[in-house]
Amino acid sequence: MIKNIYEPEYVKQLFNQMSGSYERVNYITSFGFSIRWRRQFLNKLGSSDQNLNVIDIMSGLGENWVHLKNNFQNANFSVLDFSEQMIIKSTPKAQKVFGDKVQIICANVLQNNLPANHYDFVSCAFGLKTFNEEQFNMLAKELNRILKPGGKFTFVEVSKPGNKLLSSLYGFYVGKIIPVFGKIFLGNPQDYKMLWIYTNHFKNSKRIKHIFENNGLKVEYSDYFFGCASGIQGTK
Repeated sequence: MIKNIYEPEYVKQLFNQMSGSYERVNYITSFGFSIRWRRQFLNKLGSSDQNLNVIDIMSGLGENWVHLKNNFQNANFSVLDFSEQMIIKSTPKAQKVFGDKVQIICANVLQNNLPANHYDFVSCAFGLKTFNEEQFNMLAKELNRILKPGGKFTFVEVSKPGNKLLSSLYGFYVGKIIPVFGKIFLGNPQDYKMLWIYTNHFKNSKRIKHIFENNGLKVEYSDYFFGCASGIQGTK
């Protein structure tokens, strides 16, 4: 029995173990919609050719980066993840996409040395579900600290659809079928079973909206593909 699935060291170990197969399995998990969802949620930041500061937190294997670079051609980029293996495997991609205009940071977003009032834009894809209530509050406080006044943020997360039939089918697919794909791609099936456990507990981003609002942020809620993903976006 797992004592605490939200304990940072447990989560870090989980993503270290999945780092070799996570991008492919994540694509399959979402029926390929993850690419569309990333484009949609990142487009909520808008675009600019100005010299801005942009950070992608819980950055994983860098699936957001091409979209961010296209939207902010002249920005200074930072990418942050606390999984050492995710950082190792994604570093060549970061350097290819961003060139010398990227800072690669291996750190826990809840306990970091990021500068205050520094970032114009913050993005995060599929990192929310591994947080509990206390950690959501910590994340909101950190987001408020690192964003410039008027700075924008956007988050997206795989979610539990409100429709009972769709939720049951999606739960079976993610909880039972995806672990098989994880094994095919040399992952551990038990690791990928955790994805639905986290998603089932997370449900959707609605309660995150209220937590972020209570921490002084202006927040809007978004649904993607009948609630199979959800997100929040807003400003400081």
